[in-house]
Amino acid sequence: MNRLVLAAEVVERGAMRYTPAGLPALDLQLRHQSTVSEDGQPRQVAMQLKAVAIGAITRPAAALALGTPAQFAGFLAASRNGKGLVFHVTEIDA
Repeated sequence: MNRLVLAAEVVERGAMRYTPAGLPALDLQLRHQSTVSEDGQPRQVAMQLKAVAIGAITRPAAALALGTPAQFAGFLAASRNGKGLVFHVTEIDA
């Protein structure tokens, strides 16, 4: 199963664009910071992740103010150039 749920905030948002199929698409940069437990020890985690919203989910993604915390759900896929991963957002809970 390829499912990712991440508490994060939008730190960068690209301009609305359209896929070759005519679907709206919005590129995002998400930032996550938290403390997790690894082998019983606390660990600080901080990262930025490339994300994309395609279709109807672009509306709530575009409405989020930069820096607003939200929960994002979706799946990971290879980027268009095949180097790295992109988080495809399918759900947002602000």
